[in-house]
Amino acid sequence: MAVTAPRPTARNPGPSWGYQFLRTADRWAPECLFRPARALGTLIAMAAMPTQRRHSREYLACILGRAPTWRDVFRHFFAFEESLMTKLRVANGRPHRTTYAPGADDFRHWLEHGGPALLGTFHIGVSDLLGCQISDYGDHHIYVVRQRVANSHDTDKLAERFGPRLHFIWVNNPDETLYALKEAAATPAAIALQCDRGGFSSRSEIFEFLGARRHFPFTLYHLALIFDRPVLLSIGIMESPSHAVLHTSPRFQREPGEPRDAALHRARAHFQTFLTQTEHLLRRHPYQWFNFTPLNPVADDARPVA
Repeated sequence: MAVTAPRPTARNPGPSWGYQFLRTADRWAPECLFRPARALGTLIAMAAMPTQRRHSREYLACILGRAPTWRDVFRHFFAFEESLMTKLRVANGRPHRTTYAPGADDFRHWLEHGGPALLGTFHIGVSDLLGCQISDYGDHHIYVVRQRVANSHDTDKLAERFGPRLHFIWVNNPDETLYALKEAAATPAAIALQCDRGGFSSRSEIFEFLGARRHFPFTLYHLALIFDRPVLLSIGIMESPSHAVLHTSPRFQREPGEPRDAALHRARAHFQTFLTQTEHLLRRHPYQWFNFTPLNPVADDARPVA
């Protein structure tokens, strides 16, 4: 697929050499010394990022049901750092084990038998890593839709690790994104999209999440109807540095002859069910929500959710 490589419109926090330093230190430093050093680095980063701290507190107040402490905010930042460390270790060739949570039969069936699919996920745990690993399962090809940012060493190295079956569709160039999606949809490859952040002309609808009616991107389901592909939602929750549990939705697909409005009605119920499941998981693993950005906007007609 010949899509122009976009100029990054943003960059990841931290120095340009930070990722390479972490990968090198991980090879040579004993974990008993390296982990405290990572914690200290996280504290320094946290102190230098007041905007991200504010967004972390906003989210933690919702998920914990109380005012978060500095320790809570640190645990949130450190969990994100450890998820990044997991991706860098996998890029270095370390093994990483994924097991299925109950209810993942449809996803397991797709993974074992293949076929076109739209895969939706969130910035939670190691979900993006699992998306990359799918390309290493059998002969699967996967197109990952994401924003190109500067200092994305983790993405670059994962692309090297998982080889020619992992492709990226960059949303930085909106005029080219739809064309790239059409090209990808003409192949039997899977297409993976994040479903928790808006922007880049994503179509949103209102769903219940974290005690309010909030806007979430709904583009995935419109693409499912346009390209006649099934939808599978999933997130990967870290259980240890080398083990994640995959939580998934049942398969959604438009029924033959089903009117568009009826299919969209079922799609909304499908997404709401998975959002509710995700919220329950986050209440058990509150520090694995890795959106250090404003929470999804509350609807104008918002009313409290019981």
